Amino acid sequence: MATIPKSGPRGLPPRRDAHASPRKIPVPAARAVVDCAVYVDGHRRPGRIGYRDALAQVRESGEGFVWVGLHSPDDSQMADVGTTFGLHELVVEDAVHAHQRPKLEVYDDTQFLVLRTVQYVEHESMAKASEVVETGEIMVFAGPDFVLTVRHGEHTELSGMRRNLESRPERLALGPTAVLHAVADKVVDSYLAVTERMDVDIVAIEESVFSRQNRWLDIDPVYLLRREVLELRRAVTPLSEPLRMLTAGGNPLVPKEVRRHLRDVDDHLTTVIDRVLEYDDLLNSLLQAGAAKVGIQQTTDMRKISAWVAIAAVPTMVAGIYGMNFDHMPELHQPWGYPLVLGVLVAVCGLLFVVFRRSHWL
Repeated sequence: MATIPKSGPRGLPPRRDAHASPRKIPVPAARAVVDCAVYVDGHRRPGRIGYRDALAQVRESGEGFVWVGLHSPDDSQMADVGTTFGLHELVVEDAVHAHQRPKLEVYDDTQFLVLRTVQYVEHESMAKASEVVETGEIMVFAGPDFVLTVRHGEHTELSGMRRNLESRPERLALGPTAVLHAVADKVVDSYLAVTERMDVDIVAIEESVFSRQNRWLDIDPVYLLRREVLELRRAVTPLSEPLRMLTAGGNPLVPKEVRRHLRDVDDHLTTVIDRVLEYDDLLNSLLQAGAAKVGIQQTTDMRKISAWVAIAAVPTMVAGIYGMNFDHMPELHQPWGYPLVLGVLVAVCGLLFVVFRRSHWL
């Protein structure tokens, strides 16, 4: 007789045996957490702690804030973090899917800042390079008692910045927005570093365009660098408005001291924007100069080809006439006729060569 398994309450499936294999548990968000710590009066509390316990500790004591650093979280991981910290579902979705435009959004008492990061890609020369600027993304959630940094990309590492801030507790004592300022400052400083390296590439291309030794201009590096400058421009220019919003005097979520530091970051960003716009204009000028140089070179080559064709046309015409095999032709039966024709051909070709040389066609 078959054994009927006992059903659970209200017809639910039977209870699982204690020795049966355990159910699959969703992967916790801790896998995406790079670092998590509680800071009170600018000092880090010792020991390792999860972000749930850290947030509970801060809210129970009413002191300090939590700083959680995440790297490339997936949907389930970021959803768990968003639920824990009470983040809006729209910003949770933005944090998972990168390639966002730099922006600042405010949800109640939480500020959400998106920054595009850049890194200079080393290369031997522009002729051999396939990429000059590599981009990534950092997102910062700054609340009253927490700050979350979500980064995408391998060059967006923030552990050095965290250690630097921990060595200056008076800065961390300003609260979560101090971390937001530090991230923005690090990103804008990387913009300055990249523009300085790109300046060397632009100078090298400029020398190549106007060099007399290069008869033919390789225009591909100019287009490559212009594309990379446009990529840098997309990362830099939209950040100006979010920084102005953060430094506005009427922003109650940013302390006055932090606003002063953010104004310095805004000044550096203005310098970067000016450089990028200057690079864009310069590369456009180089493209026009390169196209003009190629056109001039092609015209010169066509002149040379036309001159040599004109010189070659004289003996071709004479040889064609004497090749028609008529019996009655001038000097055909004279012993000095052949050398006379050759002499005339050489003289005419030489005269044409001198004329074309004086007119700079040859």
